[in-house]
Amino acid sequence: MSIFEYNGSALVAMVGKNCFAIASDRRLGVQLQTIATDFQRISKIHDRLFLGLSGLATDAQTLYQRLVFRHKLYQLREERDMKPETFANLVSAILYEKRFGPYFCQPVIAGLGDEDKPFICTMDSIGAKELAKDFVVAGTASESLYGACESMFKDDMEPEELFETISQALLSSVDRDCLSGWGGHVYLVTPTEVKERILKGRMD
Repeated sequence: MSIFEYNGSALVAMVGKNCFAIASDRRLGVQLQTIATDFQRISKIHDRLFLGLSGLATDAQTLYQRLVFRHKLYQLREERDMKPETFANLVSAILYEKRFGPYFCQPVIAGLGDEDKPFICTMDSIGAKELAKDFVVAGTASESLYGACESMFKDDMEPEELFETISQALLSSVDRDCLSGWGGHVYLVTPTEVKERILKGRMD
């Protein structure tokens, strides 16, 4: 078993019309044993920028703390929030810095940039960015997420349709992966509001 699969995870971010959604499962396991069923993989950096970390849970928490620290320093120095593109570059640089003993994480970054344009990206454990205009996935359920998102995604979805699409994609994908699941956690972000919803899924 790969160290990335040790705790199990499923992460997906999807773009809509001037909005985006980011969703994850809620299971924290140690290989096939379930430890917690309310684990948070998605964190808010600021109102228009969210970060999801799949992979090894301990490394995810350490990396998140470093990123929050660096973002707060940026806010103090620049007196503004970081743009999603800038934040993606920061995450990439921090991961690449540790490339010889990497954080075993695959980040998913989603945010609203200038003129409310949604930005999503993911990267590997040494910071090689993968930008996308539709959706990005990460975690142990990534293969089934690719298939579900590929078949369900439509361009310019309104917020509620986007929520429905990402939720169905996540729930159907984690059912095909025994290391992730136990419900879902979805953030739907528009220029005016952030909606957080918990999904109930199969509890086995």
